[in-house]
Amino acid sequence: MAYSLDSLIQNGDVLNIIQADETDRVVERKEVPLFDNKAFREAIINAVLHNYWASGNEPMISVYSDRIEILSRGTLAPAQTMEGFYLGESVPVNEKLSEIFLQLHISEKSGRGVPTIIDTYGKDAITFRENSIVVTIPFNRLNEVGKKVGKKVGNSDVDRPILNPRRQTILLEIKQNPYVTKHELSEIIGISTTAIDNNIAYLRNNGFIERVGKTKGGYWEVIE
Repeated sequence: MAYSLDSLIQNGDVLNIIQADETDRVVERKEVPLFDNKAFREAIINAVLHNYWASGNEPMISVYSDRIEILSRGTLAPAQTMEGFYLGESVPVNEKLSEIFLQLHISEKSGRGVPTIIDTYGKDAITFRENSIVVTIPFNRLNEVGKKVGKKVGNSDVDRPILNPRRQTILLEIKQNPYVTKHELSEIIGISTTAIDNNIAYLRNNGFIERVGKTKGGYWEVIE
């Protein structure tokens, strides 16, 4: 479960595009993430930690063009109040799982998860349904969906988005060693091979790299 949780959080890094805000730019441009990573992380941890696993259903994460919805099965713990929930009072639904998360330093007993989400997006970000709790993480898009932004690809009219630091590192490693494997990238950068695959797919789809030759024996070519 801890591995799956880590993968979910890493997928957030893949989704969280860093945008360039050119508004009133004088010298340096302002980099703006698509959403707040701390609030996203806390929402994911809370969804896993407080999910009603006895029902046989896992939390559900849905990604839309303007938001991410993180759904946790079940409702508040029997001893929890609505006021205490919003204040961040820690009343775990799954006590044993909560202790494991504490020992692994994944979560804190102080219960800062909900206040972190509220401080960033307000109480309206949390919706109580009949048998579930949903946290909505809205996207802070600087440009409309479909509008061209970013860097030109050579002399073509196709634009590329600004890369976040992780993707920049992957691109640099590929540039230095076109034959680098995803397992080597995983060890160098310190993330799972699944996260590497997701980032590689992003770089390919946005025109930063292309594969030359077969999967085995081929190499990566960086498109300047």
